[in-house]
Amino acid sequence: MSDQNNARVKDALVQRPANGSSSPARQTPEKTVRQLIERMMPEIKRALPRHMSADRLARIALTTIRQTPKLLECDQSSLLGAVMQAAQLGLEPGLLGHCYIIPYGREATFIVGYRGMIDLARRSGNIQSIYAQVVYQNDHFVLRYGLDEKLEHIPWHLREDQAFENGGPIRGAYMVAKFKDGGHFVHYMPIQEIEAHRKRSKAANNGPWVTDYEEMCKKTVVRAGWKWLPISVEIMRAVEATDEQSKTAEQVAEGDDAIDVPFQVAGETPSAEPEPAPAAPAQEGLQI
Repeated sequence: MSDQNNARVKDALVQRPANGSSSPARQTPEKTVRQLIERMMPEIKRALPRHMSADRLARIALTTIRQTPKLLECDQSSLLGAVMQAAQLGLEPGLLGHCYIIPYGREATFIVGYRGMIDLARRSGNIQSIYAQVVYQNDHFVLRYGLDEKLEHIPWHLREDQAFENGGPIRGAYMVAKFKDGGHFVHYMPIQEIEAHRKRSKAANNGPWVTDYEEMCKKTVVRAGWKWLPISVEIMRAVEATDEQSKTAEQVAEGDDAIDVPFQVAGETPSAEPEPAPAAPAQEGLQI
């Protein structure tokens, strides 16, 4: 969260009650948080994109907080900051999996979910479709590099050559992005790399990594290939800023490049807005 947003959150926390009394009446933590969010409504409205309503976001945030009582024990500035981060990215916390607000000790942590990453990528206007899939041990999965790259995935329950009772353990996850100019980008991560990413997260044993593990596997592979997609500078920076909230000091120092091994299938990627970013996938990845 930016210094400016930190200042806004602090202003909301120090305001006196509307009745002008020198000290607020004793009330429940939930009511206190509701009042603080109401004070932040002007800032939330300014941060939100046009397609979202500040009132709706406030209701969803309060519902999320009620469903996770430990959030009421978190530092109030971190809780308000997480709500502001959701507003800035235009994502709704909760069951849809766009983003999550989870308690980490006394700190409320904002995490972008798989569906949130997909939504943000689509807003670029350069992506025709983007999705991710988890690969199970009993899936038929072929990924071949070379002059004739090949990606073929048949889920275990659709296989006709053999019958299985379940998918078995997760082997990895991949993402496919199709661009409006006809190009494609594919990125795969084995489960070992996904697990390495999870273990470096502050929320490794909490929140969506526990309740929505498959979704987080998909989010991780999308995030790893994020810098190769034609996404606006503003959205990239906003996502990177939220990532910092969920990284350990070791991960921040180490960086994400160690787990990013993308390749490209067919065509050239549309160029993103000018920025000091890595070269387009057509130049960096492998092509058919």
